[in-house]
Amino acid sequence: MKYKSLGRTEISVSEICLGTMTWGSQNSESDAHAQMNYAVEKGVNFFDTAELYPTTPVSPETQGWTEDYIGSWFEKTGKRREIVLATKVAGRGRDYIRGGEGADSKNIRLALEASLKRLKTDYVDLYQVHWPNRGHFHFRQNWSYNPFNQDRDKAVANMLDILETLGALVKEGKIRAIGLSNETTWGIQKYLTLSEQKSLPRVASVQNEYNLLYRHFDLDLAELSHYEDVGLLAYSPLAGGILTGKYVDGGRPKGSRASINPDIGGRLQPLQEPATKAYLEIAARYGLDPSAMALAFCLSRPFMASVIIGATSMEQLKTDLGAAELRLSEEVLAEIAKVHRQYPLTL
Repeated sequence: MKYKSLGRTEISVSEICLGTMTWGSQNSESDAHAQMNYAVEKGVNFFDTAELYPTTPVSPETQGWTEDYIGSWFEKTGKRREIVLATKVAGRGRDYIRGGEGADSKNIRLALEASLKRLKTDYVDLYQVHWPNRGHFHFRQNWSYNPFNQDRDKAVANMLDILETLGALVKEGKIRAIGLSNETTWGIQKYLTLSEQKSLPRVASVQNEYNLLYRHFDLDLAELSHYEDVGLLAYSPLAGGILTGKYVDGGRPKGSRASINPDIGGRLQPLQEPATKAYLEIAARYGLDPSAMALAFCLSRPFMASVIIGATSMEQLKTDLGAAELRLSEEVLAEIAKVHRQYPLTL
């Protein structure tokens, strides 16, 4: 396992991060504990969660359970200081989370205090805004994205409010670093500019979707990442399980994500099938596990701070963590590039 600095902080994170969004719905507390134990044995020091989790499916009844499971593991093992812990405050729109008001000074403090209580800790290493209050193109909203009805002054005022609140929490010792999630290039840069102007904490990372079927980050976001040292924490590196091949030709394995969320958040639709099959063919031709190949590709990207994996079984977890040992050949990377050129955006 390799480790990388998180932005311009002194925090070092494993190149594979243990994602947790199935814990509390598809995975029990004992499953979660087993996954954390195994991941740590394999060198993972980075866990990612959110006050919203679990999300398979999202439910008011289970909201917060994932953090509860991590907290009980910390209490049981005493390993809190060995883990870089990331969690998130929800953006606007979830009515059952503080009336859906989203991230602002009041709600950030309420959210963090609740998360700390569930996590049984007095600080979070990386605290992230799960999605912007102002609207964004993530979660398959790119097809209807329209920033022209947004109020610039209101958006910037909210960003400054968020930064000032997070800055105060850093001074209080409750947060070590701050990050964004499901954010745009303008949004990240505006946060950076405000932090420089106001001497507030600097954004260390952005958690956006990235995988073989969805590579938006390769463009202007990659440029920003390079110049501003804002690394990507890639979520859905297997496109919600599509890149494993289990959904090809209409497959819907029992207990899989697609059996719970039929279109996997808009990802599972006919346009992705030819590209998915092409990537599966590359993996078969070179004797690679398709999941490991997809993850190894993400790990090869120069802007990658850490790849967030998620597993509902120990077998999946072992395969995913094994990708840390896989280095794709120039031939495989060239074939991946050809498929991407043919199918540049399929999700």
